[in-house]
Amino acid sequence: MDVLKEKKPDMTEYRKQIDEVDGELLKLFEKRMEIVKNIGEYKREHGLGVFDAKREQDKLARAVEGVPEELKGQSVLLLRLMFELSRSYQQNIMGLSGDLCKKISGAINGSEKFLPEFAPVACQGVEGTNSQYACLKLFKNPNIMYFSSFESVFGAIEKGLCKYGIVPVENSFAGTVNTVYDLMMNHKFYIVRSARMKISHSLLARPGTRLEDIKEVYSHPQALMQCSDFLNSLSGVRQIPYENTALAAKLVSESGRNDIAALSNPECARYYGLECLKQAAENKDNNYTRFVCITRHLEILPGANRTSLMVTLPHEQGSLYKLLSRFYALGINLLKLESRPIPEREFEFMFYFDLDVSVYAPEFLKLIAELPSACESFTYLGSYSEVV
Repeated sequence: MDVLKEKKPDMTEYRKQIDEVDGELLKLFEKRMEIVKNIGEYKREHGLGVFDAKREQDKLARAVEGVPEELKGQSVLLLRLMFELSRSYQQNIMGLSGDLCKKISGAINGSEKFLPEFAPVACQGVEGTNSQYACLKLFKNPNIMYFSSFESVFGAIEKGLCKYGIVPVENSFAGTVNTVYDLMMNHKFYIVRSARMKISHSLLARPGTRLEDIKEVYSHPQALMQCSDFLNSLSGVRQIPYENTALAAKLVSESGRNDIAALSNPECARYYGLECLKQAAENKDNNYTRFVCITRHLEILPGANRTSLMVTLPHEQGSLYKLLSRFYALGINLLKLESRPIPEREFEFMFYFDLDVSVYAPEFLKLIAELPSACESFTYLGSYSEVV
C-alpha cells in the first residue's frame, strides 16, 4: 500500500497564514495602545514625563531574551518602533504642544497674506547678482540693499536694518552652498518663501578682448564648478574664485585689463559695460539655484507646504533612524537631508531637513510637538511655499 505524501501548503495558504497573524498583531497593537492611552492620562494627571530611558532599555533587554538569535536584531527594531509610536500617542494625549506650536499657530493666523510690495531687502554682492533677480521674482518693488558677504545679509536681518534677505542655498549641479548652511547655525532667522531660479553664466570681458587673450577667469566658486567643462577647454587659463559673480564682473570692468574675464549673469554686461565672449557657459542647460527669503520674525504666508528644520541628535546608535521613523510614521515626505559638522564637537553633525508637509495638516503640529523628545535640540526655520 502506497503511503500518500503529506501535501505542503502552497503560496495561497502561506499568504492566508500571514494575513491571520497580521490580524492578530493589529488586535494586540490596538490593545497595547489602549494601555498606552491610560498611561498617558495617568502621567498627565500626576505631572510625569513621557520618556523613561531606563524603563525602555530594561524592557528591550528582557523582551528579547527568549527570541532566537537570528531574530533578535529585527525584534529590537520592532520594539523600538512601537516605543516611538507609543511616545507619540502619549504626547498627543498629554497635550504637549509647547510654546513653539502656539507660536506657529499665531503666525498662521497673524501673518499678512502676501509679501509686501515695497520692502527693504538685503542681497549679497552688487547690481546684477543672481540674488537680485531672485529678489525681483519674490517682490514687486523691493528696495534692495547690497552687502559684501552672506554673513552681512544675516546680520542685517538680525539687527533690523532690512526686513528681508535673500541667500542661495543649493544648486542643481554644484550642490549645497556650504557657506550659507554654516551661517544658518549661528544666526536667528526664519524662512518666509523660497524661489527656484534658472541660472545662466556668460563669459564677460572688456570691449575689444578676444577669447584667446584670456589668462584668468573670476567668479564665485559655485559658478566655476557649474561651468567646469567650458573652463577646462580653455588652455592655460587660471580659475580664480571670487565672492560673487556680479562683483567679478565689476572687477573686470574696473581692472583696465584685457586679459581677464568674469563668469556672470549676462545682464552684468549691461550694468558694467562688458562684452560677452561666450553665452550659456554652464555644463548643463537645467542649471537651477534655490534661494530662500529670510526674515527676523516668524511669518507663515498662505499655502505654506514646506518646512525647514535644523536638528542636533544624540551621538549614539540609531538616533537618526529614530527621527526618520517619526517622519515615516506621520506620513511626512523628506525633500532634503543635509549634514554639516558642528565646529566645537569632533565628528558630530547638525542635520538640516526640508519636509514636504502642509502647515495646516494635523501631522505637522504633531511632529513639532514630538521633536523635543526625539532630538538633543532643534531649530524651526519656518514653513513656506516655493516660487518656480
